[in-house]
Amino acid sequence: MSSTNAVNPWRWQDQFNFSQAVTVEGARRVVFCAGQTSVDASGNLLHPGDMGAQLHSAFDNLETVLAASGCTLANVVRLNYYVTDVDAFAAAGPVVAQRLAACAVKPCGTLLGVGRLFHPDLLVEMEATAVL
Repeated sequence: MSSTNAVNPWRWQDQFNFSQAVTVEGARRVVFCAGQTSVDASGNLLHPGDMGAQLHSAFDNLETVLAASGCTLANVVRLNYYVTDVDAFAAAGPVVAQRLAACAVKPCGTLLGVGRLFHPDLLVEMEATAVL
């Protein structure tokens, strides 16, 4: 059984529900998830122009991938966000905080503003690393 520990020399990141680093000891398996977006099971875009709804959908898809690999969101130790509108992501921050708080996880990660994702109406893509 693996154990994870947050490394947070400061407290400011707590309001954003992430950690500066996460240590992992005794992991049996590491799962690297591809970027998850707001698409349906056929790959069709959902919720064009709505960052909050796209975040919910991307989290749903991430949880589906994690479940298929024997993990849950609680196993995520790194979560990177690629967004086309950093301000819209910040405004939708409560969606992220709610989803992460629901499983008591504070992964480390990076928020990166990008010019475009694979579809012009896509606003966010998330990639995760999970450990068991």
